[in-house]
Amino acid sequence: MKKTIPFTKMHGAGNDYIYVNTLLYNIPDPSAAAIKWSRPHFGIGSDGLILIGAATRPDADFSMRIFNNDGSEAMMCGNGTRCVAKFLHDKGVTKKNPIRLQTLSGIKVLQLHLDAEDKVESVTVDMGTPILQEPQQFAENGGSARDYAVTVDDRTFQGTFVSMGNPHFVIFLNEDVEQFPLSHYGPLLEHHPLFPQRCNIEFVSPLTSPPSGVGGLRMRVWERGSGITLACGTGACATAVAAHITGRASRQSNIQMDGGTLHIEWNATDNHILMTGPAAISFEGEIVLDE
Repeated sequence: MKKTIPFTKMHGAGNDYIYVNTLLYNIPDPSAAAIKWSRPHFGIGSDGLILIGAATRPDADFSMRIFNNDGSEAMMCGNGTRCVAKFLHDKGVTKKNPIRLQTLSGIKVLQLHLDAEDKVESVTVDMGTPILQEPQQFAENGGSARDYAVTVDDRTFQGTFVSMGNPHFVIFLNEDVEQFPLSHYGPLLEHHPLFPQRCNIEFVSPLTSPPSGVGGLRMRVWERGSGITLACGTGACATAVAAHITGRASRQSNIQMDGGTLHIEWNATDNHILMTGPAAISFEGEIVLDE
C-alpha cells in the first residue's frame, strides 16, 4: 500500500530543507527519510528534513524537529525556524504573530514581517541567550573557550566556542575565507576530540564593504551532520557573539554567508540574540511512501 505525502522545499538564505506538516501527515522514520530525500540527483536534494507538528508544551504554539541529511537529529536551526513561520502563516495554519515555536533548544519566539500581500517576507527570531560555557559540548577549560588553539592536520586555528543550544566553534581567519579549503578542515574540526557531541565550525573574515552601515563579517560554515551549507542561522548568531566578545564587532552585525545575509543583534538588556532574515518557498511536490 502506498501513501502520498505533500512536501514544501524552502530555504532561508540558501539553507534549504524539506518541510512536512505532521499535523496532517505522519513520517514513521524521519531519520531514514532525511537521508533518502535529501540526496541530490536521487532524491529531492536538501540540507535535511524539518517536521512541523503540534507543541507538547502549553507555552508553545507549534513544534519543529530537524533531521540533517546524514539522518542525525539537530537541536536547532535558525534558518529553519523562519521558514516554519512562513509555512504556518502563508498556508493559513495560523495567523498568530508572533508564533512561539518549540524546539529541542527551547521555545523560540518568531516575529513575522509581512509584505503588501500578507505574505511573510522576513522573520525576526528571538534565539535566546548564548551559552559560553558548556562542558558537554566543549571538553576543555570547564567548557569555555575564547581564542583557543586547536591543531588539526598541518595547521593550528584560534577559535571561540559559543553554544546557541547547539555547539559552534568560530574561527577568525587572517586570510580570505572565499579561498579557504573548507571541505578539508571542516570535517577534521567537526570530529575533533574537543567536541564530544561534534561541532558546527564557522570560518570568518571581515567584510570590506558591509551593508547598511553596520559592521559586517563574511562567514562560511561546515555544519555538523550536513557539511558545507549556504547559510547557518545559529552559526551567524555564534559568529556575532564571538566577534563581540573578542573585540571585533559591536553588538550588531551583518553576517554575510554564501546564500545571503542575516542581521544579528545581541541585546544588552536581556542578553538575547535577535536574528532577522528572509524565508522563501522554492517549490512543492509529493512523495510516495510504501507502507
